[in-house]
Amino acid sequence: MPSKKTIELQDFSKDDLLNELAETETQYQKMKFDHATKGLENPLVLREVRRDIARLKTEVRRREVIEMSEDQLAKRSRIRARRRIKS
Repeated sequence: MPSKKTIELQDFSKDDLLNELAETETQYQKMKFDHATKGLENPLVLREVRRDIARLKTEVRRREVIEMSEDQLAKRSRIRARRRIKS
């Protein structure tokens, strides 16, 4: 079952999603720097921001896969199958 945050991301337009991703990554870098220099009051916030970035990237990728042509999807499947064999 998708989380509430994931459902909210599905309502974003592609541009909004990319802007949100860029802002969140910038915020994360700033928070990491602040934590290294003076420490954060609650360092667990870093984990939440990292997970938000992952959710955003997942939604961007999901939309890319949806827009792929049949040929691109077939090629992707072959690549994934090759990776499974190598493991």
